Amino acid sequence: MSTKEEFQQAAVDIKSLSSKPSNEDLLALYALFKQGNQGQVTGSRPGMMNLVGRAKYDAWKALGTMPEADAQLNYIAKVKELITADN
Repeated sequence: MSTKEEFQQAAVDIKSLSSKPSNEDLLALYALFKQGNQGQVTGSRPGMMNLVGRAKYDAWKALGTMPEADAQLNYIAKVKELITADN
């Protein structure tokens, strides 16, 4: 299975968790998923009243110039870690 296929499967598998991951884990997953699909963060930072949007933007921006392939591998590893901890 290719990295891209594993990445897509991990995006499906994460939905099988019996409990919601922590906010920190959710932000990490979001950022890695976005970086793995779209590359570096684009657009401007959401306004101060949009706390969730700002947190997501900041998490994605923190990945900097991480290559998409590395983000995909890190996303896969994070999903496996959460699924293992869930069992």
